[in-house]
Amino acid sequence: MTDLSISITLDGAPDLPSERLQALYRITGRSTVELRESILARRPAYTAHLFGREHLDVVPRLEKTIAYLTEAGIPFTLSESGEDAANPDAAAPIDLATLRDILSAPDPDAS
Repeated sequence: MTDLSISITLDGAPDLPSERLQALYRITGRSTVELRESILARRPAYTAHLFGREHLDVVPRLEKTIAYLTEAGIPFTLSESGEDAANPDAAAPIDLATLRDILSAPDPDAS
C-alpha cells in the first residue's frame, strides 16, 4: 500500500474564533480542542492519508477544508509526506495544482 499523506497547516498559527473552529470541526471531524492545539503549535490542522481504506472518506474532507479556508481567507500550506521520502516524518510543501495531479492519478495499489 502506498503511504502518501497530505497535510494542511494554517500559516502563522492564528487563534481562530470559535465559529471558525466549529466549521473546521464539521468538515474535518477533529474536535475544536484538537484543532486549536494543532493550529497554535503550527502542526497540521488536518492530514489525509491517501490511497488506503479511508481514501474515499478523507479526500472530500481534504477538498472541503481547502475550499473553506480559501473562502474564509485563512492562509494555509499544503504538505506531502510518504514512504518514498528519505525521512518518512519529513513533509514537502506542495501547491494546489500538484495536489490536483495527485488526486487525479490512478490508485497505485489498485488491482
